[in-house]
Amino acid sequence: MSEHLTENTSHWWIRAIRPSPRKRLAAAGVAIALVAVTAGVWLSPSVAVTESSSVSPAELRLAAENEKLRNSLEAREDEVDSLERSQAKAAAERKAAAENGKAKAAAEQEAAAAQGAQKAEEERAEAAARTQAKVAAEKAAAAARGKAESAATRAEQAEADAARARASAAAAAAAGSEPSAPAPAVKPWAPTLASLRNPQARLLGLYTPQAPFSWAETDAVTARLGQQPTVTGYFQGWDGAFRPDAVTRSWEKGTLPLLTWESRPMLAANDQAQDPDYSLPRIIDGAFDEYLHQYARDVAALGLPMAIRLNHEMNGSWYPWAEKNLKGESNNGNRPGDYAASWRHVHDIFEAEGANQYVLWVWSPNIVNTMPGWQQDGAYLASLYPGDEYVDWVGLSGYFRPPYRADQTPTFDYTFGRSLAQLRALTGKPIYLAEIGASETGNNKPAWVTDLFDALARPENADIRGIAWFNHAVTTISGGQRVTNDWRIESREDSLQAFVDGLHDPAAGFTTSITTISQES
Repeated sequence: MSEHLTENTSHWWIRAIRPSPRKRLAAAGVAIALVAVTAGVWLSPSVAVTESSSVSPAELRLAAENEKLRNSLEAREDEVDSLERSQAKAAAERKAAAENGKAKAAAEQEAAAAQGAQKAEEERAEAAARTQAKVAAEKAAAAARGKAESAATRAEQAEADAARARASAAAAAAAGSEPSAPAPAVKPWAPTLASLRNPQARLLGLYTPQAPFSWAETDAVTARLGQQPTVTGYFQGWDGAFRPDAVTRSWEKGTLPLLTWESRPMLAANDQAQDPDYSLPRIIDGAFDEYLHQYARDVAALGLPMAIRLNHEMNGSWYPWAEKNLKGESNNGNRPGDYAASWRHVHDIFEAEGANQYVLWVWSPNIVNTMPGWQQDGAYLASLYPGDEYVDWVGLSGYFRPPYRADQTPTFDYTFGRSLAQLRALTGKPIYLAEIGASETGNNKPAWVTDLFDALARPENADIRGIAWFNHAVTTISGGQRVTNDWRIESREDSLQAFVDGLHDPAAGFTTSITTISQES
């Protein structure tokens, strides 16, 4: 159907507008006339002039204003372009400046961080260096203080021993030029050695400058105490023979003779810890056997009891029989174990000569609390102990003396506590404070003396069988100044009174006579 419609209707419009010949001729004429007019207009040179001459003044003014506006618009467009270019340039410059600022700030921050890190590292290094320097300085100061204290202790000890030496030399001179006085025809009474080994009451000992060869000072002190000492202390070196007169005079006075017997010459300087002639290996190897055998035979021949404090304060470093010096190194060629071996060697010789039935052996170290660290070790003290079968009493040397430590108190426990604990851990032997004293320097002597006797009254100290007081005044150098340590009981009235009160207190347990200890254990 669609094909039919197409065939019948495809040119309907052609039939509708198909003109007649007359109409077509008229249209052709009109078309030719229009073409001619058009060609004449376009090809005529006077067209523009004709048209121009026909424009009105208003139109001319309007055209001029339009031209002016067009020119102004073009100028504004140029300005806008210029402004846009300026703004674009400024924006680019700002962006560049911002980027440069950020880069600079970042660089500055990085530099500041690096500088800060470097400064912090330098400060840490400086702080570490200061800390190390401080530690080193503190160690050096501590070492210097230790050396100063040790030097002061050695100086004190030297002065004290020099006083002992002078006293013994003076006493020997007073007794005569003979090195050994003969034994008396009739021996004085003396208790048995067994009763002395474990006395039933406490014994008061006294060291005075000339006893037992002169009793003048002992008698003066006794008068002020109102009580007789029961032990007389004196000193002798290995360059002197046995003094039977020292023993007999002591017993005639009613006192036990306590000999501090030093393996060195009597008048040797006390800062001379080095004396190869008197080294411990030489003693052990028999260099002094002839002297020791004769001495032991003389003791046995006299037949009176005596106490021998052989080579005291062996745990210090100021005598030639010390095994170690202040640095913990070998002293005077001595080796570990030599002290105990030398003690046993001497003891064995006395045993062989029959003298041990008259000798009460006193092993007497120094208090440990004022010594360098390694000397405070209980194991070191134990290494110096010869054994219970070679010792009857264990003793202590201990003073309340300057230079005082920051934590030091004028008390028995501070002075003796640590040392007594070590002795008691070592042995159950009776304890005798074999050489003690207190200085007036600092004005605490009366308090120290009072606390001494109070402590002796306590049950835990019942094993302490007595004390021996070093009744000397010694001048020495302390802290760069000359100082006199007056150890004497009667150095001041308040010190004397404290001693008298303590001694006469029944709780202290001191006997008034050596005869009261004759009960055998």
